[in-house]
Amino acid sequence: MPTPTQQSSAADQHPGVLVTNLGTPDAPTPAALRRYLAEFLSDPWVVDLPRLIWLPLLYGLVLPLRPKRSAAAYARIWRPAGSPLLMYSRAIAAALRKELETRTGRGLPLALGMRYGNPSLPEALLELAAEGVTRIVVLPLYPQYARATVGSTVARLKCLASPPLLCIEGYSNHPAYINALAANVRDYWEKHGRGRRLLMSFHGIPKQVVRRGDPYADQCALTARRLASALELREHDWQLTFQSRFGKAEWLTPYTDITLQELAAGGVKTVDVICPGFAADCLETLEEIALRYAETFRAAGGETLRYIPALNDRPEHIQALADLVTARLAD
Repeated sequence: MPTPTQQSSAADQHPGVLVTNLGTPDAPTPAALRRYLAEFLSDPWVVDLPRLIWLPLLYGLVLPLRPKRSAAAYARIWRPAGSPLLMYSRAIAAALRKELETRTGRGLPLALGMRYGNPSLPEALLELAAEGVTRIVVLPLYPQYARATVGSTVARLKCLASPPLLCIEGYSNHPAYINALAANVRDYWEKHGRGRRLLMSFHGIPKQVVRRGDPYADQCALTARRLASALELREHDWQLTFQSRFGKAEWLTPYTDITLQELAAGGVKTVDVICPGFAADCLETLEEIALRYAETFRAAGGETLRYIPALNDRPEHIQALADLVTARLAD
């Protein structure tokens, strides 16, 4: 039986939930992209180079050139409601709030904060503080842990004045997450038929980061194997690939775009692509995969690349996230 001290301690606990994602520019314009990229690419957790070398390159070469190209890419997918990443992240947060209320029987304070851009992490923490939160379950929407994503987010939160943090640092092998991915693929195939090959494309990171101990590559491989098993796929039915490389360093391979060219050259006409590392659809899924890589595949002799949408606010996804949060709350 709890002691009076334990009962008092429990009564003093007012938990809240902070849902986080990478972030997005405020508009598909070069000026907005310059602000966003300056914050994103100056993070030493993202670009692990000596500041004396990287910052002059960032401000002297990257930021004068890249914002215009990135703005054009964002413009291809921008919605009337704004950035797809923000739109879907808000939908996830709203659905998760409702699911947690159903499970706990009470309203649980929940805020959405982006690591870069708006709404910011400090704004989200202030929102939770205004509701009297005394401990926070942090849910970064990254199924696979990487230093540049989860690591950076947790480090930033620890630098901010905040209550105790209970961080969910990846869920690459969580059964409910794998089941949600599998249900998403099955639903897509039921409606649209099945392509010749299923690519599971994850965001890449430099190989040197993996050699230094980052577990990201292993977690991507684990997710891919478990999803293939859940779908009862044979070895030649699917392939793990990596996208979104930047710069001249070698990143995780095989590269998604090169793989698509090889498949097309080998006579494969229809390919399905899912991006299990992205909880919400964004530039990398909607523009890079669904538009640009589809063009790459056709140019190499393929016919149809079908992008299977991210989990977004699918009920199975929200239930999986709620499982993660309630388990962490129990701690």
